[in-house]
Amino acid sequence: MFSVKDWIDQKEWTNWSGNVVSKPTRSLLPLSTEHLSQIIKKVSENGQTLRVTGAGHSFSPVAMPDDIAVSLHNMRGLINVDQASGEVTLWAGTYLYEIGPLLKEYGLALQNMGDIQDQTIAGAVSTGTHGTGITLGSISNQVIAWGFVDGLGEYHEHKRADDELSNSLHLSLGLLGVLVQVTLQTVPLYSLKCVSTQAILPVALQDWSQMIRENRHLEWFYFPGSEKVQVKMMNMIPIIEQSKSSKVIESVKNQFVENGLFYLMSELCRKQPKRTALVSKISASSVPNGVKTGLSYEIFPTPRHVKFLESEYAIPLEHFEACMEEIHYTLLSHPFRVHFPIECRTAAGEMGYLSPTGGVESAFLAFHMYKGMDEKPYFRWVQHLMTKYNGRPHFGKVNALSAERMLELYPNLPKFLDQRDKYDPNNVFMTAYFKTLFTKVECESLIM
Repeated sequence: MFSVKDWIDQKEWTNWSGNVVSKPTRSLLPLSTEHLSQIIKKVSENGQTLRVTGAGHSFSPVAMPDDIAVSLHNMRGLINVDQASGEVTLWAGTYLYEIGPLLKEYGLALQNMGDIQDQTIAGAVSTGTHGTGITLGSISNQVIAWGFVDGLGEYHEHKRADDELSNSLHLSLGLLGVLVQVTLQTVPLYSLKCVSTQAILPVALQDWSQMIRENRHLEWFYFPGSEKVQVKMMNMIPIIEQSKSSKVIESVKNQFVENGLFYLMSELCRKQPKRTALVSKISASSVPNGVKTGLSYEIFPTPRHVKFLESEYAIPLEHFEACMEEIHYTLLSHPFRVHFPIECRTAAGEMGYLSPTGGVESAFLAFHMYKGMDEKPYFRWVQHLMTKYNGRPHFGKVNALSAERMLELYPNLPKFLDQRDKYDPNNVFMTAYFKTLFTKVECESLIM
């Protein structure tokens, strides 16, 4: 849990997985929009950079502060609720796990969520955090208005429209300003029934296209070197809360089986990498067949205590079957000493300039490696494979992006950079990491 004292006293900042570390000169906790504005003006005057670190749940350096680290922990909660329209405004520092219970009191819910709920809404919106569902978009896609403080310390409110600022704010990486509030289009409160089953990959591939249309949410976990796939299907049902007994069972299972036992098996793999193939097969065979029901925010998240590194890409949906067949063919021989399953999800196309979907229906494939094991060979292969299938990376995950590659993947990048120049002319939000992605392209876009 976040500690105000630890934050202020910290000498070193690190992300959740511990693979990104920095030493900010100061760590600040603004109390209001006005306070934040004053901080940004001072940073701009001093020629420094500023980064809002959120919950630190990104695996890439997108949240890494060079100079000034800011947390919006004191700017949380509901600002306004319109029950009739479902429009809800939240302070941007609100954690995802806080939103469900807050909305429930008004009979409302988020349209979709991912399976991790530790992020702030600002971080989730800024990086395109997503769940699964071919008719559903990311959390960014649920935003209908943004309130942000730009690099000059000026506050702006902007309502979504088909314009360049909206398409830039859709997934901005915090490069236009600091989000201080977001207005979301919510939906009436609903419950989900989650069904988990095992399937054999060739059969599952045959059913894939039909199943992603028949289920509101479909998610796969493919185990490297195994023929087995865990299939999770979630669909809306009449409102019912998760029972106390079910919560206890889930807690025990998550604490002692999916996290405790898996941690021990992961440690075995770290110390004896040759055991990864066996552990992957054991994990595949241990996938439970089961059903659980509850309010949407009770069913979406899955606690993750075993630390890992992750690389995730979106590919056009039409390439998914061929891509999975190639993945399976390659990983049957288990060349990369990996035992974490590959998570497969879907999403509707989104029109934001930096959206990984590129505006088309997409499949997301997430590749994980246990912390402490060598992820580099595996992730290099992933990056090469995803290039073949026109994959765009999730910015919050490990990737090999460069300025040249950014321009190849995102044809509207010059438009995004024009907005960036307008709202952050002094490069307050342009950290050293982002300079590797945008500096050369900025020069090219000025010449074009």
